[in-house]
Amino acid sequence: MRRPITPHPVHGPLIAPSLLAADFSRLGFEVGRVERAGAKWLHLDIMDGHFVPNLSFGPEIVKALRKRARLFFDVHLMCSRPQVLLEPFTRAGADQITVHVELGDQVMSLLWKIRSLGCKAGLAVNPPTAMKHAEPYLRHIDYLLVMTVNPGFGGQAFVGETVPKIQQADGWRRQSGRSFRVAVDGGITAETARECARAGADTFICGTSVFGHHNLGAALRRIGRAVNGVGAGSADG
Repeated sequence: MRRPITPHPVHGPLIAPSLLAADFSRLGFEVGRVERAGAKWLHLDIMDGHFVPNLSFGPEIVKALRKRARLFFDVHLMCSRPQVLLEPFTRAGADQITVHVELGDQVMSLLWKIRSLGCKAGLAVNPPTAMKHAEPYLRHIDYLLVMTVNPGFGGQAFVGETVPKIQQADGWRRQSGRSFRVAVDGGITAETARECARAGADTFICGTSVFGHHNLGAALRRIGRAVNGVGAGSADG
C-alpha cells in the first residue's frame, strides 16, 4: 500500500528545490542534503526526450530516493504520453503529479486518473501557451505551475513576460475562493522569486540557485527572506 501523502501547508510561501540541478552522480546524498536543509518539498522533473528535448530519470530512481526521505515528492511530467507513467510514479512514491495543459484533450482524464491514484493533481502552462487554456481545469487541481522558462533544461534565464500569467492565476484563485497553489519554475533566484511573489506566486521551484551553493540551507533561507512578507505567510525552509 502506498504511504499517505505528506501534508503541505495551504497558506504561505513554499520553496521546493528541483532535483534536475543536483549532482546526478550522488542523488541520494543530494536528497538528504535537501531534507537536512529544512525543505519540505522536492521537485522532480521527468523528461521523455519528446515533449521536451531532454531526458532525466524514471520511476525506479524516484522509488530509490523515496526510501531516503520524507519530503513531499512533486513529480512534474514533461512527457508526451503521461498516461502510461501515472501508475508507475505513484507506486514509486509521488505525492503530487503535474501534467501539461498543452496535452489538450487528454488533460481532464489525466487529472481524474491522478486523483484516483491518491495523488494531488497539478497543471503546468508553458510560456508560449495562453492562460485561458488552464481555466477550465481550476476546480480539478491542487497546483497551477506557471513555467517561467521554456522547459527542458535547467539553468535558463527567467522569462519576465510570464509575470502577467502569475497575476492571472492568482486572480482566478482569489475570485474562485479555491486553494490551489500558484507555482513558478525556471530561473528562480531570490530576486525573481520576490517579483513572482508580488505577482501572486506562493510556490517557488529553485534549481541552480539552490544546488549551486555549498550551503543549501542558506540558499533556501535567502530565497525565503526574499518572499517572506510579500505574500500570505512565512517561507518553509
